[in-house]
Amino acid sequence: MAKKKAANSPVISDNRRARFDYEVLEKIEAGIMLTGTEVKALREGQGQLTDAYATFKDGEMWLLNAHIAEYSHGNQLNHDPRRTRKLLLHKNEIMQLKVQREKEQLTIVPLRLYWAKGKVKVELAVARGKKLHDKRQTSKDRDWQRQKARILRS
Repeated sequence: MAKKKAANSPVISDNRRARFDYEVLEKIEAGIMLTGTEVKALREGQGQLTDAYATFKDGEMWLLNAHIAEYSHGNQLNHDPRRTRKLLLHKNEIMQLKVQREKEQLTIVPLRLYWAKGKVKVELAVARGKKLHDKRQTSKDRDWQRQKARILRS
């Protein structure tokens, strides 16, 4: 059963799967261009970043596969839930990310979608994919931390 988020919560969506599948090397904050119905849907907590990623096109950065559900009270002006959205970064930040991605074979994935001063922001991560044995080790470490916390509590 999913927990319902508070309407005034700063975090809209958290991509927990990305932290499991990727080793995060660097984080960067970016703005995102949205339509009115997308913002209203995000106020209701209707955003998901599962399977989302960022890519470059014509010197700009774009967010693909991010799902923002249609606004419940929107009419024919409602948005497409999986449309490509432009990310707002400075040109030098875009070039730096592009060089890292091409030179070091890294991936750019969104970690979370959140409110900052009334605007929607995306936390992007420059990440390297984990191998199967790394994922197993992460799982073992997390289980050990849980066990350790239980022992200390009792």
